[in-house]
Amino acid sequence: MNKYRKKAQKSPPSATPSATALPPQSRPVEVRSQQLQPFSWPVRVYYEDTDAGGVVYYANYLSFMERARTEWLRVLGFEQPQLAATHGVLFVVRAVNIEYHRPSRFNDSLQVTVEVVNVGGSHIRFMQQVLRGEERIAQAEVDVVCVDTGRFRPARLPREMREKMEQQE
Repeated sequence: MNKYRKKAQKSPPSATPSATALPPQSRPVEVRSQQLQPFSWPVRVYYEDTDAGGVVYYANYLSFMERARTEWLRVLGFEQPQLAATHGVLFVVRAVNIEYHRPSRFNDSLQVTVEVVNVGGSHIRFMQQVLRGEERIAQAEVDVVCVDTGRFRPARLPREMREKMEQQE
């Protein structure tokens, strides 16, 4: 599904060790999509998704994107409760940068895409789009961090998940 490429890091000689000095699982990787389309999940706009003006309320696009990421994870073979019980981790959104391009309305049929663009030791950066046909409605860069369930501190991505993502190249 995605092609991984190590992210080049330049550091002055006196700085901390470069990424290449770190073990492979600690190195951040940049993901370059070689596929025609990223993972896509259909969403129908319901009346409850719209605001007083009859268009989708801006915050609801974040819910649509969350659903698509959950389904992407499911396709990889992982359920959120299983990750918490087996690995003691869960995922939290650290940052979102979203742009709105067009409105969508009640009963629109949308596709929400999920594309992994960067994977680190404890984080995944996604590029997501909400599309109506070929028309881009919204686009967001979403940073998600893997945290341990007890202290909510960053934790390594489970090895099995990393392996599944690499198989999707």
